[in-house]
This record gives sequence, structure tokens and C-alpha cells, in this order.
Amino acid sequence: MMLFKDRQDAGEQLAMRLIALDLHCPIVVALPRGGVPVAMPIANRLGSLLDVLLIRKVGVPGHRELAVGAVSDGQGMQFVLNEYIAERLKLSHHDVVALAKREVPELERRRQLYFADQPPKPLSGKTVILVDDGMATGATARMALRLVRQQNPLQIILALPVAPASSIAELSHDADAVICLHQPEPFHAVGAHYRSFDQVSDDTVATMLRQHRISRSATSHDNPDEEATGKLPEQSVKQRGEPE
Repeated sequence: MMLFKDRQDAGEQLAMRLIALDLHCPIVVALPRGGVPVAMPIANRLGSLLDVLLIRKVGVPGHRELAVGAVSDGQGMQFVLNEYIAERLKLSHHDVVALAKREVPELERRRQLYFADQPPKPLSGKTVILVDDGMATGATARMALRLVRQQNPLQIILALPVAPASSIAELSHDADAVICLHQPEPFHAVGAHYRSFDQVSDDTVATMLRQHRISRSATSHDNPDEEATGKLPEQSVKQRGEPE
């Protein structure tokens, strides 16, 4: 079984794969909390902006573990709907939007904790590298990819240290490219592939993001008008629709 020392080690290994790509002005977007320690060395190595995608499951009343959609912060409420669950439970679009709005205050709280008064970085026209510390079923990653897609990025690269090959295949139509360092089958748990897989706290996330901002401001000047060119060597990544 392949083992990463910790999330930072996994991020360093992913960064080496991403450095080999011809990406112009990428933006690294992490899924907190566990994705941030993986994403930070990637952003540092690429010299890119680092942001987080704050995403909340929209649960069915009385059965919150059953997701009828997902919502994120951004320019207005970013929302995706699980049409199968909504139709099965006879929930209208209006019903689900009302449920989603209940999750917005928690998203706002986390945004304030992580970034104070800074708004989410615009993703339109950019090469977005979406990062997490691993993936099991792919449900959260699928919703995250669709939320990012709504913001009209140039392309989306999903970067993961570990995930089952079956889940990677299912996401091939949601991401433009997928980089996954290890795809074990059978797959048991993300944490089983790390020697150290401690829980990541909100304070740790906030500290990492603040450190990245300070480091970046000391070494570069962000240009909001830069756009990604998005060249992806075919041998380096799995392209959308490419067979396993």
C-alpha cells in the first residue's frame, strides 16, 4: 500500500506533476479542511493564488445526511441540484433553494474565519486546480466540480493524492483533466494511505491561508487580468473522456 507521510508530502508530490504542465496563471482551489494542507505546497510551487471552495451539503428535512444538492459562496449563491433526489421526494426547485439559503450563514461564517473581508477569487477564464486530500465515493468532488464549472473557468484540473479508480472514471465528464497519484482497488479509506492523517482544524486552515497570502504578497504582485492558457500535455494527465 502506498503511504504519504502527511498531507504536505502528498501536496509536494502533486506539485511536481503539475509543474510539468504548461499552465499559465493557474489558481489553486482547495476543499477545506483537509484539502488546504495539500493545496498550499502546490500553490507555493506554482507561485499561484490559493483559495478555498466553501461547500455545504443541502440535506433533506428530517434526513440531513441525504443530499438534495450543494451550495457554495461566491458571486451570489452557487448551487447545484440532485435532480433524482428532488424528484423522488417531490421537492420543487423553490423548495430546494429555500433549504440551500439556510446553509449560507455557515458559509459566510467560514469565509470570514478564513479570509476576513476578502471575497472569493474570480474563476472565470482561469485554469482552476481543484484539490482535496483524497476521495472515496466522489460525491463531494462531483458537486464541487459542478459549482466551479458554473463560474466559467477556462478548464478544471482535479488533483488528488488518492482515490479509487472507479470514482475517478465517474468524474471524467465533470473535470477537464484528473491527476491522481494513487488509485487502489479495492479502496477502503483515504486516511489509510497516510502515515499521519490528523484532523485539520479551522484555526489551522486560517493560519495556512494567512501565511500563504503574506508569502505571496512579499514575492509577487497579483495581476487580476491574467488568464490561463491551459496547455495540458496528453501524457501527463487523464483527459476528459479518455478510457482507463
